[in-house]
Amino acid sequence: MQIKNITTSTNICLAPMAGVTDLPFRLICKQFGAGLVYTEMVSAKGMMYENDNTCVLLNVDKNEHPIGAQIFGSDPTIISEMAKKLEQLDIDFIDINMGCPAPKITKNGEGSGLLRHPQLVAEIVYKTVQSVHKPVTVKIRKGYECTNACEIAPLIEQAGASAITLHGRTRAEFYSGVADWDIIKQVKQLISIPLIGNGDIKTPEDAKNMMDYTKCDGVMIGRAAMGNPWIFKRTANFLQTGELLPEPTIEEKIPVILKHASNLIEYKGEYTAVREMRSHLASYIKGVAGATKFRKDLTSVKSLDDIKYQLDNICKQE
Repeated sequence: MQIKNITTSTNICLAPMAGVTDLPFRLICKQFGAGLVYTEMVSAKGMMYENDNTCVLLNVDKNEHPIGAQIFGSDPTIISEMAKKLEQLDIDFIDINMGCPAPKITKNGEGSGLLRHPQLVAEIVYKTVQSVHKPVTVKIRKGYECTNACEIAPLIEQAGASAITLHGRTRAEFYSGVADWDIIKQVKQLISIPLIGNGDIKTPEDAKNMMDYTKCDGVMIGRAAMGNPWIFKRTANFLQTGELLPEPTIEEKIPVILKHASNLIEYKGEYTAVREMRSHLASYIKGVAGATKFRKDLTSVKSLDDIKYQLDNICKQE
């Protein structure tokens, strides 16, 4: 996939997810074939006030390229000014979040709350594009309460964006129901810049079905990647060859889990890392024999040795 001057190794992207897609997890997904990754979304105002928590989210690794820094806000001037700061970092493009449905974001008119104001959307994108040299991309939903992506997307392209990611649900739908792939197909027919489809990509077959149906240029995988970075390798292989690689065994998963945990500990310290790793562990062992007991025992996991012990136990049950 070509996004301005950026060429991706695959057209399968890892969705930016707050509290999930930190640097250690992105590196794991990159290892398994994610063609495009993003930082967790950062607040434009948080950057302006040099908030320490915001700055940490912008740490990237040389092995992540191409990587985008995702920013959110509602003030065109603040976003465009902070985009200049982002451009100085070791990132390849800037992505503006206009899709987050979280109430704490939308109540301030940010994230998907912006979709109620098409002209403000256009102004934010235009000012940001004019202020930086690196590509600017935008992530949107199909609308806030009503569908207006067919109005919004052309405005984003006209304002100078280099690509759009479209999630096939409105903000009102959050993640319920079935993602609307028809809107992705309709928007693809209206714009000439790359369109990345997002919503209900749970398997390699889903990715192919979305691309075949909508003709989108790439797909973005979010929740289905949690505990399952293999989905990128399996999807890329399926799109290229039509061959469906087998799901990883628990024996194949364990080295990856331990690498993820070790990297997270090195990055955030053992106490914080192990606490955050619990949710990842629950996802990694989903569907494995003994998973229910494993999830119950996660509350007692306090160190890397505890994680190894629990994984050893679950292997014995296989």
